[in-house]
Amino acid sequence: MNGLLCYCRAGFEPDLAAELGDRAAEAGLHGHARTARGDGYVLFVGDEALSTHLPWRTLVFARQSLRLLAELRGLDPRDRIAPILAALDAARPVTAPVYGTVWVEHPDSDAGKPLSGLARSFGNALRPALRKRGLLAVADDPQATRLHVCFVAGDHAFLAEADPAASAPWPLGVPRLKLHHDAPSRSALKLEEAVLSLLDGGQRRDGLRPGMTAADLGAAPGGWTWVLARHGLVVTAIDNGPLRQHVLDTGRVEHLRADGFRWQPPRPLDWMVCDMVEQPARVARRMGDWLREGWCRQTIFNLKLPMKKRWLETQRSLEAFAEAATVPLAVRARQLYHDREEITVHARRTGDD
Repeated sequence: MNGLLCYCRAGFEPDLAAELGDRAAEAGLHGHARTARGDGYVLFVGDEALSTHLPWRTLVFARQSLRLLAELRGLDPRDRIAPILAALDAARPVTAPVYGTVWVEHPDSDAGKPLSGLARSFGNALRPALRKRGLLAVADDPQATRLHVCFVAGDHAFLAEADPAASAPWPLGVPRLKLHHDAPSRSALKLEEAVLSLLDGGQRRDGLRPGMTAADLGAAPGGWTWVLARHGLVVTAIDNGPLRQHVLDTGRVEHLRADGFRWQPPRPLDWMVCDMVEQPARVARRMGDWLREGWCRQTIFNLKLPMKKRWLETQRSLEAFAEAATVPLAVRARQLYHDREEITVHARRTGDD
């Protein structure tokens, strides 16, 4: 069974399906989506090369993207392991290396969450059976291909696999973050997740060093400013509204009461972040202005999406951003777990590298 199994935020299945269809067509590949609103996942069935040409890191609405191996229906609760072993034998070449790890999962949806207990207990039973069959490494190898078993009902599961280097490193594609007791707002989790999800290890190490400079447009009450200050950055917080006092007390924050769409820095900054509530195309164009003018080298910003045709609006906004910037950019965009009706974008000027 060739294709992709992709996890997404429940309710955004049509947007992910539209994205996969457009991206497959651009790559000259055939595929069609199978999903229903609220499922929390999309099957995109088609050419064998889909997993190569539609990697997880390039997708906006996919929390995780896996190479689909098989769909199993009518599983007997008394023995789900035997049909899974048989399906793996049929789907994998004899010479295929053993899996390094196995994740037993369920969609992050109303129907999927009650399956969490089954996923935990079944994983404990499946691992020794896989090892006995010679399909799973004796000791976990996080660098080797990973097996995924996704239950969408007690008698219905998908088998898939992933290259750890080309897939989300968290079960369900969701990093587990806890809101710090000092965080001024829950929006701090969005920026923390963006740093973790959209920047690689080297970019986080080299790009977020103490003493670097940043601006936070639309900063109040200070969630994103607080995250940057915790990384040691010196932040200019732009907002006509107030910031929480303990954010100012860090000694790394200057609060300017100004319009985030009009203010510009007196000198170039390392970073600009923005979580203003405004039309996505307007935000995108203003973010492009910042990079074109060299006011910052990198940016993380959110685009608030409409209730319908969100993939289309995403395309239009990212195109408006690139047209306004006019300089070479490296761009990654994703709907994060802590996002709602929005996506988060990281962009950096590549001509300065």
